[in-house]
Amino acid sequence: MRVICRPSGSLSRLSRPAALLCLLFAAGSAVAGETAVEPSGSGVDLIQDSTYDADSRSSETSAAAEDLVEAVPAHPHDVPLADAVTTATGIAEPLGILGREIAPGSAQRLAWSATELFEGVPVSTPVLAVNGKLPGPTLCLTAAVHGDELNGIEIVRRVLHDIDPDKLSGAVIGVPIVNVQGFRRGSRYLPDRRDLNRYFPGNPNGSAAARIAHALFKDIIAHCDALVDLHTGSFERANLPQIRADLRNPDVVTLTLGFGSMVVLHSQPTVGTLRHAATMAGIPAVTVEAGGPAQLELVEVKHGVNGIETLLSTLGMVKKSRFWGDPEPVYYRSSWVRADNGGILLADVSLGSSIRKGDLLGTITDPMSNMRTELRSPYSGRIIGLARNQVVMPGFAAFHVGIQAEEVMPDEADAPDFERDPDTGGYVDGMSE
Repeated sequence: MRVICRPSGSLSRLSRPAALLCLLFAAGSAVAGETAVEPSGSGVDLIQDSTYDADSRSSETSAAAEDLVEAVPAHPHDVPLADAVTTATGIAEPLGILGREIAPGSAQRLAWSATELFEGVPVSTPVLAVNGKLPGPTLCLTAAVHGDELNGIEIVRRVLHDIDPDKLSGAVIGVPIVNVQGFRRGSRYLPDRRDLNRYFPGNPNGSAAARIAHALFKDIIAHCDALVDLHTGSFERANLPQIRADLRNPDVVTLTLGFGSMVVLHSQPTVGTLRHAATMAGIPAVTVEAGGPAQLELVEVKHGVNGIETLLSTLGMVKKSRFWGDPEPVYYRSSWVRADNGGILLADVSLGSSIRKGDLLGTITDPMSNMRTELRSPYSGRIIGLARNQVVMPGFAAFHVGIQAEEVMPDEADAPDFERDPDTGGYVDGMSE
C-alpha cells in the first residue's frame, strides 16, 4: 500500500492515527527527528533530535565514558501491545517483584533500595504495584528520575491509588520517586552531580549512577511490558504536556495513540536514557513531559493523570465508557529559539500558543542600558516549551517551537538505523529527558 502524507500546513489537519501512520512509515531527515543545517545567525538551531547540545555535556553528567552493560532481557512479546489484553487467556497469575508475590486482584506498597548514603544507611523508595484480577500486560510508570521534577510524582500517586484491582486486566507498577537522593536535596542530579537519566541500563560495577540505573532496570523495568517515564522541563523551563516517542516502533505508536488529548513529538531516544534502554530491551517506552521543575502544577498533573487513565482504557486494561479529549497534533520537527543578547526575558506567548512565522515570542531588555531586543519565530507552529521569565545569557534556549509539517512523501525516504551513535546522545537545555 502506498502511503502519502500531504498536510497542507499543519499536522492538526491530519487525524492522529493517520499522522502517526505516516510517521511510522516515514524516515530520513524529513521526518525522523530534525534536519541538520548550518547556523543561520537567526538565533535558531535545528539539529538531529533536539535532545542534544554538545556544549551542555560534561563528564559529570554524561554516560559517554561509562561502560553500560547489556540490558536485562525483558518479557518476550508474543503479540503486539495493542492486542495484549484481547489475546490474554487463562487466569491472572501472581505478580512477582522485589522478592514478593502479589496475588491477582490485590495491591501492595513495596520498597526498592538501590544504594546507600555516605553514612552507610540504606536508601529506599516506595514502589506501588496493582495486580489485576484478569490477565493482561504489565504497564510501568516511573517519575522523578530527576529529583526536582515533582509533577510526575503526584501523577503516579493519583493513577495507582485510583485503580480497582478487581476491574484491572494485567498489572500496573509505579515508582513515584526513582532518584530519592536528588529528591531529598531538591536537585535534578545525584549527590555526585551525575544525571541518572544518562546511565541506563547501567552497570553493577560502574559509578553510583550506573549502579542505581542497573538496579532499577533489573529489579523493576525488566518486569514491564510497556513503560511511561514522567518528566518536566528543567532549569526554569516548562513543557506543554507532551509525549516524546520514537514513532518508528509500532508498539510505541500504540502507546501514543492511547493518551487522548496530548501533543506528540517524534524523537529518537538518547543513548543512556531510560526510554532508550527500555525500548532496546524490547519494552516499548515513551516519555511524558508536563510542566516545569521544583513545584507542583495541578493543571499539568491533571493532564497527565487523564492521559494515563485514557491509555489504560485504550489498551483494554480498564473499562471506561468514554475517552478523554480530542486528538492533538503530532510534530516531527521542532526547534529552540535562542537569545542573541543577555538581559531580562519577558515572554509574549504562553505554552500551547499557536504562532505564525515572524510572530513576536518575547523581549529581552538590558537592565542597565534599557536596550530592548525582540525574539521572533522563524517558523509557524506551536509553543511546546518555554523558559520562565528570568535573566538570560546570549545563546539561552528560550522558546521551543513545534514546527508545522511540510509536504512529506515517506515512501521515497530511506529507513534510518534504530541504534544511535552514543557520541551524539545528550541533552539540550530545557529538554528534560
